Amino acid sequence: MAVCIAVIGKDNSPKYIRCVNETDELKFHYKVHTSIDIIEEKLNVGNKIANDVRELFLGMLYSTEDYKIYGYAANTKIKFVIVLQSSNVTLRDNEVRMIFRKLHAAYSNAVCNPFYIPGDQIDSKSFDSSVMSIMGIV
Repeated sequence: MAVCIAVIGKDNSPKYIRCVNETDELKFHYKVHTSIDIIEEKLNVGNKIANDVRELFLGMLYSTEDYKIYGYAANTKIKFVIVLQSSNVTLRDNEVRMIFRKLHAAYSNAVCNPFYIPGDQIDSKSFDSSVMSIMGIV
């Protein structure tokens, strides 16, 4: 399903990036970093009354010939980015929302670990296995 999943911290530094194909990892790093600007633009909309402030799903950020990039921002300013292949036309927005909810729940479980230091890279095996199941690797 997903070819790349990333978790971006409050300070826009990557906390976790996992790609299906590790040879294309640099390309996906670039796509994730370019999506941060679009996420920041969507989050800093001046008219917050028109938008529901509880809505965490940002929708499709942008698409290329090969990929569609979706965004999600938690209330704690942690950002999630999922890169999907454009050939996957069967995936609707509600299904992408559910993927982000699963990812957010796995992230919450990973950072609630008493041994996790806030702001560090995420090195949780359970989070990694959750991400790999979302990506369809496992």
